[in-house]
Amino acid sequence: MSEHQQEAEWNVADWHGKTLLDRHGEKIGKLEDVYVDVENDEPQFATVKEGFIGRHLTFVPLGGITVGPDELRVAVSKEQVKSAPTIELHGEELSQADESALYHHFELNYTPPDSVSGRRLARR
Repeated sequence: MSEHQQEAEWNVADWHGKTLLDRHGEKIGKLEDVYVDVENDEPQFATVKEGFIGRHLTFVPLGGITVGPDELRVAVSKEQVKSAPTIELHGEELSQADESALYHHFELNYTPPDSVSGRRLARR
């Protein structure tokens, strides 16, 4: 992959509104926001709106993502996303406890940060 292709693939500003598909190709929802780990500036989670009544934002991990022209395919199942913990955002950062809960739910390797405030995920 050329450097230009990699830049195009990871231009997260272009991901807003794209359809998120699970690892089996099932539709999860439309991407609302991308949260990046401020320690390494890598996209970590996306949020999607779920449900027709009482819609709420759900976090979806972006590790192993495949970027297509009209959709993004993530490495988790729709069932995992539906059963993810509900996270109440206060500002634009996840608390260390919420981040830990998401990592554990999706069976991702979580290493707590050295700082008391936790690893911050900034919106893009």
